[in-house]
Amino acid sequence: MSITYLKRASKSAATDEESTRATVSEMLVNIEAGGESRCAEYAAQLDGYHGNIIVTNEEIEQATRRLSTQVKDDIHFAHERVTKFAQQQRKALIDFEVELSPGLWAAQKQIPVQTAGCYIPGGRYSHVASAIMSVATAKAAGVKHIVACSPPKPETGVHDAILYTAHYSGADTILALGGVQGIAAMAFGLFSGRAADVLAGPGNRFVAEAKRMLFGRVGIDMFAGPTEIAVIADSQADPRMIAGDLVGQAEHGPDSPVWLISLDLGIAQKVIDLVPGLIESMPEPSRSAARSAWADYAEVVVCSSREEAVQVSDQYAAEHLELHCQDLDWWSENLNNYGSLFVGEETTVTYGDKCSGTNHILPTKGAARYTGGLSVGKFIKTVTSQRMTEQANREVGATAARISRLEGMEGHARSGDDRLAKYFPDEVFRLT
Repeated sequence: MSITYLKRASKSAATDEESTRATVSEMLVNIEAGGESRCAEYAAQLDGYHGNIIVTNEEIEQATRRLSTQVKDDIHFAHERVTKFAQQQRKALIDFEVELSPGLWAAQKQIPVQTAGCYIPGGRYSHVASAIMSVATAKAAGVKHIVACSPPKPETGVHDAILYTAHYSGADTILALGGVQGIAAMAFGLFSGRAADVLAGPGNRFVAEAKRMLFGRVGIDMFAGPTEIAVIADSQADPRMIAGDLVGQAEHGPDSPVWLISLDLGIAQKVIDLVPGLIESMPEPSRSAARSAWADYAEVVVCSSREEAVQVSDQYAAEHLELHCQDLDWWSENLNNYGSLFVGEETTVTYGDKCSGTNHILPTKGAARYTGGLSVGKFIKTVTSQRMTEQANREVGATAARISRLEGMEGHARSGDDRLAKYFPDEVFRLT
């Protein structure tokens, strides 16, 4: 067996974490103490924005008028598919009640959270698709109030297409706030008067760290880092297609990992040769972002067997995993750790990112080992209940009392004793 790295990354997802944490921690403390005025100060200081924080209906209408029919049609296309998929996910989450023993019923119920906070990136790029992925999914889950926020530009505020998409997807309140101040505003209920129960949506390392620090006080979709792609390729794969997909993900940012796992040395080398030229052919800021990502975070590994390739892939636990291979069913059955799987050359991360239907808010930094991506389930609490007859207490009450005393919890035991004494006054039970 042989696993050979033709290219190793010089940096990892943990690079610069400490400085990010210090910055975010200070900002969260300041915002919680200073409230809405401190949020507005950060918006002016970091984004050069001095306009309305709460986006008005008039501003949404103006943004809508400025968009072309084609742009709106494309947004509708993506929204329809993401919503259909999310609605199907919701149908899979069922309520039920089951009789576990005579007279003892246990139930499960799915209850949407009251308020969701959806972060929509809008810095280097205007992430229209992210508005659909978070807001429409929360809507399909049945969330009663959705607060969305997105970074504003100094003079124009939130990007027109993001405003339109967030509103069209079902956002009830839209805030012209980005970064840590946007996350904090949603978590603390600033401007909207509704503190989020769950925060969702992708963002830069400061956004991700703010969500991480607030977890527990508020739910989050996942611990996230820079976006990732891994491609598994065999000898029949098209190196130009692979190189294009790697570069496409690398443009997200200078710290976006891109990984190629190849079963063929020649294919791997061709991809390495092709990538620099494809990067240099792109416009800015994509070119600089992809150049840094490829230099610092890319890895290319050659494996001698499919089993080795699966081993390497599962260790990466990539956010996005593309299969450019023959015998696709075998790969689908044997791979375990990934955020979303793209089966065959015909599909690509780009489709999933933009409009094909599955959610693009996915686990990174190895989190795909234990969680999937954003779904309606992230906005729903699975709660339980039980009910019993008096007769069912005969068995359950005595058993609960004995287990409680075994654990040394006399107060618990007496709750069972009390019911047995009330419902069956003439019976004697073994309670120790």
